[in-house]
Amino acid sequence: MASKDCVKVAVRVRPFNKRERDAGSRCVISMTSNSITIQDPRNQQNSRAFTFDYAYWSHSGFSRNKDGLFVPEEAGGRYADQANVFHGLGQGILDNALHGYNATLLAYGQTGSGKSYSMVGNGPNKGLIPSLCERLFQFFRNSQDSRQCQVFFSMLEIYNELVIDLLSKASRSAGGLRVREDQQRGFYVEGLRRVPCDNAVQVEQLMEQGTRTRTTAATHMNANSSRSHMLIIVQLKQIFSKECITKQSNINLVDLAGSERQRSSGSEADRLKEGTAINLSLTTLGNVISALADMTLGKKVVHIPYRDSILTKLLQSALGGNSRTVMIATVSPADICYEESLSTLRYAERAKRIQNKAVVNESPTERLVKELKAENVKLLLRMSRLGQEGRRADDETKELRRLLTHNDLQIRAIQTLWEQHLQEALKDWETQYATITQERRMMQMYPYIMNVNEDAQLSGVVKLFIQEGEWDIGLADNSPRALSIRGLGIQEKHAVFSSHQRRVSITPVFGSKVIVNGTSVSKNTELQHLDRLVLGSNSTYLYIGFPSERSGEDWSRYDYDYFQSELAAAEGIHIQSLCVGQNQTDPSLLAVFYDYIKLMPMVTEANQMSKELKKGVEFKLEIKNLAMSDSKGHDLEKEIAVRVTTVESKQVWMWSKSKFVNRKFLMEEVYQQEVVGGERADRAPLARDRDPFWDPLEPLHLGSAHLWLQSLAFRIPLEEQVEVVGPEGTEEAILQAQLVACSPTGLSLGEDDILIDPSELLGKRLDFQLVLDQCCGLRWVKEARNRGVQIGFQVFDCTQPLYSPAVWHNVNPLLDHRVQFTSLRTSQELLNYLQSNALVLELWGLQEGCSELFSCMDGVQMTQEDGIIIDKMSESENMAKTGGSDLSSSLHALHQDLEQLRNANAVLRKENSTLRDQLHSARNGEHFLRGSLRPSCDAEFAKALKVFYHSMTSVRGQLQRLRRHKPSEEADLLGLRLFVDEHSYLLKDFAAQMEQCVTTLKQDVAAIVRRKREKSGIWS
Repeated sequence: MASKDCVKVAVRVRPFNKRERDAGSRCVISMTSNSITIQDPRNQQNSRAFTFDYAYWSHSGFSRNKDGLFVPEEAGGRYADQANVFHGLGQGILDNALHGYNATLLAYGQTGSGKSYSMVGNGPNKGLIPSLCERLFQFFRNSQDSRQCQVFFSMLEIYNELVIDLLSKASRSAGGLRVREDQQRGFYVEGLRRVPCDNAVQVEQLMEQGTRTRTTAATHMNANSSRSHMLIIVQLKQIFSKECITKQSNINLVDLAGSERQRSSGSEADRLKEGTAINLSLTTLGNVISALADMTLGKKVVHIPYRDSILTKLLQSALGGNSRTVMIATVSPADICYEESLSTLRYAERAKRIQNKAVVNESPTERLVKELKAENVKLLLRMSRLGQEGRRADDETKELRRLLTHNDLQIRAIQTLWEQHLQEALKDWETQYATITQERRMMQMYPYIMNVNEDAQLSGVVKLFIQEGEWDIGLADNSPRALSIRGLGIQEKHAVFSSHQRRVSITPVFGSKVIVNGTSVSKNTELQHLDRLVLGSNSTYLYIGFPSERSGEDWSRYDYDYFQSELAAAEGIHIQSLCVGQNQTDPSLLAVFYDYIKLMPMVTEANQMSKELKKGVEFKLEIKNLAMSDSKGHDLEKEIAVRVTTVESKQVWMWSKSKFVNRKFLMEEVYQQEVVGGERADRAPLARDRDPFWDPLEPLHLGSAHLWLQSLAFRIPLEEQVEVVGPEGTEEAILQAQLVACSPTGLSLGEDDILIDPSELLGKRLDFQLVLDQCCGLRWVKEARNRGVQIGFQVFDCTQPLYSPAVWHNVNPLLDHRVQFTSLRTSQELLNYLQSNALVLELWGLQEGCSELFSCMDGVQMTQEDGIIIDKMSESENMAKTGGSDLSSSLHALHQDLEQLRNANAVLRKENSTLRDQLHSARNGEHFLRGSLRPSCDAEFAKALKVFYHSMTSVRGQLQRLRRHKPSEEADLLGLRLFVDEHSYLLKDFAAQMEQCVTTLKQDVAAIVRRKREKSGIWS
């Protein structure tokens, strides 16, 4: 009878890792009982709450005891240690398996979120798998009298839809193992090795062997372990002799690939997005979980896509089938991992709705024995009858005896299969134990290098010992003094290790890439204990010196992130450089730094694959918006982008992080087929539209310049040479532009039209022109003369950007582009915009073969003079008040006009009275120029302001240069002194210019006031 129950889901929150601690990350996850709340670090008011079957807080409140175990700081504290997690999850898995049910444990989460720690553990802190096996064999020892128990262990990996047997003694086939389907067994892996075990130590040895194979396979295939799935299958058979009952169950322990969710820019859709097979298993698993969750909610589901990937085929019984399933989702609580953690929690929430139908399993082997014995009884009965009929039945009797003998042999083979397998496994364990013993002995005698992997469980698995003399390291393994390694960018003979008189050095072979402690080396370099080596594209090793050099220091801090951070620092990228001038580290900057060091090895590998496949494409990491700001001058959010350049034609693409990661997986597939698989000679060239190294050309955003609009609020003309700054702070060009207040017909306004108070514009018409004169020193065109540029801009409430005509093949092109904008009734919003914003002028790069950018004029309103109408909201509000057909609104408008006329009349009467008084004073010989004094003073103030605004333009440019002025990362003491001197000079120049501007304005205002006092003492 099948029992229906839902998938049980647990969530575990890990501590901060070293990178997160160093970056000052903030915890954004809180937990109460089984409820978890995650808070958006960019918006404190935005939070999401989830409830699960189990919730484990392992982030804080723990300490390490004398045995090395992490335990709660206080008795009864909230910290969930490994024993706590096993008690809640592992014990249930074990109990279900002992009762004859299939049981599955899935570990899900982003790379580095603690999946492997929860599943496998570290040192004395044993994870779910070793603890479960230990308890399993302990239970069997205590129940030997009541049952006979058999345990078979298998271990496999799925990468790029290939199944790899991690325990196989045979060489790996290029296509991997095949997945078959059987009506009774369901989907299974054909040829997967099943190793019998009778104690937990043997299981641990098999896991170590599988991990070693996994590390070697990952290096050989250029596979990232975080993108592969690992499955451990423990087959359990219990034979109850007295009851004549056999229970058989499978325990599936699954460490799923990293669940990273790329932050999408929302502006690009990769044409090859669905092409990658590396992501197929995880994507299909999500589709299966969603379909099963919808089915549980009563929705009509036509198809559940189990057959769409290898992983979902093998997990069909675990998801909606004959199994009792538990999922543990591991998350990082750091603000820089917010998006990935939120995605994991959403995924887990869907999974808890899935319902399975588990049944107690009967062993097919035991049933076969019963069937064979029953058939033998029938054969004996037939033989006895034939014996009574005489010699005529001799031939048939011989055939029956042959069948009887064959069945007896099958019964004996089935019954002795377990013992034979166990004896064969014992021989393998003896050989493996001898190998491990030899390795441990050599560790105490010689220096060695050990691998460092992104997956901590795979680090330290490969050890290459450097004995006395010279040792070649590389792909070649045909020499007795060769250390064989595989990986991208590794040459046949890559480098030479020399060990003489207890001193070890490395000498790169010409053309090979060797990095020591983040610095590329090309000549003989002596190694020190705990030096970091990178060979080829991304084969990372830690050098362990002679035993006498080892002083018990903690090697664990030299993890994969440490290597990548060291390489990033060598390129001038570290968290301190990104946070210059900020009191507090911005979470978005932390996320950018994390993305940068995560993508660095991927970019290196992509460059190596391009080189080996002769694609002629180079990849380079860039930090987008590093020195760019919005129209208010606020810094834009930083993002990672990858610049892609063809070496010959200098064509350039700019890919987002998500697009590059997707393309990198596709590149790996092409590389596997053409290089590793040896199919290059037999395959037709890859079609260009399927080539992950190519894309159609598109305009590129090169940088932006800011033209501040404040002068328009005073109707002062502005003419500037503004610097176009690229995403990384480089000077891309100098742009000559003007902002000119004008009449409706486009004639420039004179000095008499300059305003002292911008509020005088309210409710009035405002016309102005943007004039783009020339672009000078285009770096984009200097690099390749077959390129062009356009300028894009967007003013106030214009919904679509406008573009200047394209100009080609010129480093200093004349733009001669003029656009007029009109506000028919200036609103307070437009006035605020002019006084606090800049017009952002974006420089776009064009290449031969890409389409130009065109201004979309749909919905754009124009004046009779061809001016583009802005501030449409105030105009529509005005029309709603005055232009409606409703009589009451028209009457209300007439009343308002009448009131305005009355007010104007009163003002005119008052002004007439003032003029009479002035005329009377003039007749008495008193200051006859008083009436014309106000306009002349206004004009003088306007001239002073105009001069001040023009002078402040150069001051603002000097301030921008100061902000970008930074010392070189490679500068020595002399270089730093030169930088300080240069910086001091720039500061003095800036202070002098600022002082000059303010002094000039003060002098002009003082002169105007003095002349006013000389002429009249009335106006103030």
